[in-house]
Amino acid sequence: MKISKSLYISVPYITSFFLGILLISCHNSEKSPEDITPNQVVPTQLQMDYQKMEVIGFVHFTTNTFTGKEWGYGDEKPTIFNPTQLDAEQWVLTAKEAGIKELILTAKHHDGFCLWPSKFTEHSIKNSPYKDGKGDIVKEFVEACKKHGMKAGLYLSPWDRNHASYGKSEYIDYYKKQLEELLSDYGEINEIWFDGANGGDGYYGGANEMRKIDSQSYYPWKEIFSLAKTLQPQIKIFSDMGPDVHWIGNEQGFAGDPFWSTISTDKLVVGHSDTSYLNTGDPEGNQWIVGQCDVSIRPGWFYHPEEDQSIKSPEELMEIYYKSVGRNAILLLNIPPDQRGLFHENDIQTLKSWKHLLDTTFETNLAQNASISASNYRLHHEKFEPNHLIDSNKTNYWATDDSIQSAELTIKLPQKTRFDMIQVQEPIQFGQRIEEFDIQIEKDGTWQTIFKGTTIGYKRIAKVEPTEASKIRLRILKSNNTIALSNIEVYQSGTK
Repeated sequence: MKISKSLYISVPYITSFFLGILLISCHNSEKSPEDITPNQVVPTQLQMDYQKMEVIGFVHFTTNTFTGKEWGYGDEKPTIFNPTQLDAEQWVLTAKEAGIKELILTAKHHDGFCLWPSKFTEHSIKNSPYKDGKGDIVKEFVEACKKHGMKAGLYLSPWDRNHASYGKSEYIDYYKKQLEELLSDYGEINEIWFDGANGGDGYYGGANEMRKIDSQSYYPWKEIFSLAKTLQPQIKIFSDMGPDVHWIGNEQGFAGDPFWSTISTDKLVVGHSDTSYLNTGDPEGNQWIVGQCDVSIRPGWFYHPEEDQSIKSPEELMEIYYKSVGRNAILLLNIPPDQRGLFHENDIQTLKSWKHLLDTTFETNLAQNASISASNYRLHHEKFEPNHLIDSNKTNYWATDDSIQSAELTIKLPQKTRFDMIQVQEPIQFGQRIEEFDIQIEKDGTWQTIFKGTTIGYKRIAKVEPTEASKIRLRILKSNNTIALSNIEVYQSGTK
């Protein structure tokens, strides 16, 4: 067969053309290295979004505000509840100005008095003078939150010192019905709060007696949690055992050191858990449950006029922030309305001063224009290089090769700089990995240790003595998997 000259000449060109296309295609199909393998226990997206709020608020308000008690006995008359200037928008706007991202209202405390007109009890706002019995503070609160972009949470005390059936199975039905009211009638609720104060003396419909319960069996918590999630699938549930957020084990606002977000729920019972275990979490834990540190701005949880001069100072609130948010937990700060139904002026001033202190402290990241190097970075690929730690994009991260579980990072500041804290974060979508680290500075040609730490998690703020240096070294000494960090920042504390 005779091939034409023109066709014969074109064959190598055709071959070359398709070979070039193949090479380009292969080049373009190259994938960047895959992310590091996640730990077995990792947070949900809802939990990660929740922890990013960092600071949320509590609003303790009930008949106790008018009786001077912390725990109402349950025999208080609804007629004593009469806030004359209640303004839920004042609560929300004050909290928002202080940087608080969510407020949780005590819809019902241990006294059993309901801040909404519950269909299932007469011990509620509908029998109070407030708005001639036509008021609904839960509604006012949720609407104010929605109007001003604040997430709303509700507290429904499992213990009810007023209800005649408390301690019996009938009360559980009543409790579920009230939960259903709260999660069905008021729109989106971001968090529901269940505490562990259960059983003791109370009014109990006039019985005036002591009632003890078995905290391990009385409440069908799995059913209660399931009901909440059915009614509001995006809701976060707080209790000793989560399942989304757990108590830190004290009411001083301090997380432990170490503090793991992983914890084993088979070791937890609402109202009957080991507080030291809650305070540290568990590196071998089988669930990821965000730790929440609750504390009040005042000595008590409810407003008492004699405490108007005993409010925590901005400096005290900063210390609590460092030991809660700065130890991988979330801070829940209580601000109780007074008998007018307003946040007191002294509380507001303290919140403003604290916010100013926070803003001035974290205004300037001294490592923003630094250079950074690492003893190892994964596959020597740009996706995992250490520069991601100071690029202000917290979705990027530095990681080591899989075989490396100890490593060093060296930050070189533009000049010798004074600082007193270093903030470090892990990309927690892959789990919590760091178990031990230290921080050093170079001084007179040698490295000196200025901080020794344990866990990091979502955020760790390492407070150090004020010092000057141009080189800072972070050493990861122990980890449970491939090392990964998402952010490092350096700061000098602000002033009021």
